[in-house]
Formats: sequence, structure tokens, C-alpha cells
Amino acid sequence: MVAFNYNQHFQSCIEGIKKEGRYRTFANMERIAGRFPKALYRAPGQEAKEITIWCSNDYLGMGQHPVVIRAAQEALERCGAGAGGTRNISGTTRYHVELEESLADLHGKDSGLVFSSGYVANEGALSTLGKLLPECVIFSDALNHASMIHGIREAGVEKHIFRHNDVEHLETLLKSVDIRRPKIIAFESVYSMEGDFGRIAEICDLAERYNALTYLDEVHGVGLYGPRGGGVAEAQGQMHRVDIIEGTFGKAYGSLGGFITGPRAIVDAVRSFSSVFIFTTSLPPSILAASLAAVEHLKVSDVEREKMRKNVSLFKDLLSRADLPFLKGESHIVPLIVGEPNCCREVSEILMRLHDIYVQPINYPTVPKGTERLRLTATAAHSSGDVRNMADVLVNLWETHHGLVRAVA
Repeated sequence: MVAFNYNQHFQSCIEGIKKEGRYRTFANMERIAGRFPKALYRAPGQEAKEITIWCSNDYLGMGQHPVVIRAAQEALERCGAGAGGTRNISGTTRYHVELEESLADLHGKDSGLVFSSGYVANEGALSTLGKLLPECVIFSDALNHASMIHGIREAGVEKHIFRHNDVEHLETLLKSVDIRRPKIIAFESVYSMEGDFGRIAEICDLAERYNALTYLDEVHGVGLYGPRGGGVAEAQGQMHRVDIIEGTFGKAYGSLGGFITGPRAIVDAVRSFSSVFIFTTSLPPSILAASLAAVEHLKVSDVEREKMRKNVSLFKDLLSRADLPFLKGESHIVPLIVGEPNCCREVSEILMRLHDIYVQPINYPTVPKGTERLRLTATAAHSSGDVRNMADVLVNLWETHHGLVRAVA
């Protein structure tokens, strides 16, 4: 009998995704403090070179903001590096308490709860709420993030998937369930691979009509939208109608971690029953202090948001004039459709090799096959020159290399 060859099996798995053109490589980056979106890129066996990042989630450049850096440094010097335990066992600090109070204020809710990441926040909150509600049914947008899908699956309850942003389909599904059963409608404010907004007001209307809780993922909205950075729901005057808001510090706030805000009893239930919250080592004081500084700064400063809006508007206008095939959603995210995985990867490599521009290709399973894309983000830290140069480079690449799609397909 021949023993099972584990290494050979896993290597064949890797070879399979390489043949499909969706093998992921990680770029070795070193961000340059005070100069974002500039960074140093280190290719294997080569000297580091300076590049411009065009796919970052640090939308407002807050990861480089002096207020944020100073807050992290002061907390590090005051408290040291680690938290020392889970939230339950010695890991809750004054920074947790102050940050959770700040988040509750941001969203006009009773309570806030900080998690180690946005992914963990979604997984922990949705799985816990689903398990605690008797005979719960969860309704989920078809394009919800993997973390939401994970949380809903872990809840182990009945679920229904409604077509993306299709409120008529959602209502049909809601009608099919006994109105007396507890329900959660889970959706996003900004869909990061499409660049469009969720239909917050209409979904809240349905939630009120069919007695459902609303769970809104605002990870790509907090900090960026609304007069105080509360998110798309705040910008649209709907924040008070949403029951639970989930967000992250890892994008517009330039730090690390995730959170939920909502009614006191709901947040306390998640705090008390979520295993991923209870058994995870707490975030360190320096990270929490940086997050708090960013949240508080963006409650009163619109400078960063206005700069990003101008850059995004200019970028979209330049791409539209060139008739490049990007998804024209309302948000700050610009998905440029390439439509073939190997070509998408090759365009990304050309951008890095010849133009010192870093954009990670987005392939299946993150997006459906045939819709492979470059997910472009013009941040507040890009100059207008950066924006114009990027548009010029893309137009030139599209004219000279677009035939690759047909050749490879």
C-alpha cells in the first residue's frame, strides 16, 4: 500500500489555481511615513523601488496622519506593546472604554463593542444574534462580504439570499416567512467590488413592515460619508433607522480592528455570548488609541473627505472621457473590468514593472469568473498629478494591451 502523499496533494491544489490564473502573490511593501500613497516595493532578488499604491483601503490617508501616529506613540510609551489578555481577563483598557463610547456617539446608539477586526465583528455578531433569536431567519444580500456569509453560516439558522440590491425580491422572501418569526436583514452600505451603495432606506422600510432587525455593514462607509463620518446611513439621514451598524478601523480610519454599535441589550448579548469575542486576545493600547484619534478627528474634519471626493470625481471623469469599462457606482471605489484572470494579472504586472504603480488584480472567487477587475481607489493622499498620470497610463494600456483579453480567453 502506498502512503498518501500530503505534500503532493496540496501542491496539485496550488497548481490548479495557477493554471486558472487566480494564484495570489503578496507584494512586499514598506509604507513610507508621511508620504502615503508612496511605498517601497521589494521584488525577490531586487533592490527596493518607490511605487505609488492605487488599491489601498486607507482612503483618507489617516494611517499617516500626525494626530493618529502621535496617539499611538503616546499609548505605546504609556502602556507598553500588548494588551496582556482577552477582554474578559485583564485585556480591557481605558482605550477600549473611550473608543466604544466614541463609536456609540458616532452612530447615535446606546453602545459600541470593539473586535479584533471587521471580519471578526461580522462573524461574531451575526452568528451570535442568529443563535440567540428563536427560529431566526436571516436575509442576506447576494454580494455580502465573506465575513457576513461566514457569520450567517455559523448561526446555523434558516437563511434566504436576495438578489443584489433587489428590494422587490427581498420583500417576496420576507412574505414567505411567518411575520411572527425573528428576522435579520444583513446588507452593506458600500459594496467594495461593485462600487455601489446598498438601498438603505428601502430596506429599512421593509424591515419595519415585516418586523425585522437591520444589520448594516459600513466598513467602506465609516469615516468617508456623512458630516461626522458616520457612514452612508448618516449621509442619507437613515442612521437612526438601522438597528446594528458594523464597521472597521482598518480602512478610512487607517488603523486596525472592527466594531458594532446598536441597542444596549443587543450589544451586551453579543459581548456576553460571542466566542470569537470572548476568546480573542484584546487589541493593544497603541492601536486603540490610534483608532480613537482617527474617529474623533473625522467627526470634526471634512478636509480629508473633500480631498478624496475631488480626486474620485476627477478620476472617474478622466476614465469616462476615455470610455474605459469601469462600474459607475456612486461610491469612491472604481472597479475597472478586465474580464479575464491572466490578462488582469498581466496588466497589474505591467503597471508595477513599467510604471511603478501597484494595483492588485481581483479574480475569482472574490468576483465571478468573467468579471475580473482592477479595484482602483483614488485617496485623499493622491495628488491631482497622481490621478491624471494613472488615468493616462490606464488609457495607454487599454489601447495597447486590451487585445490580450481576446488572445488569452
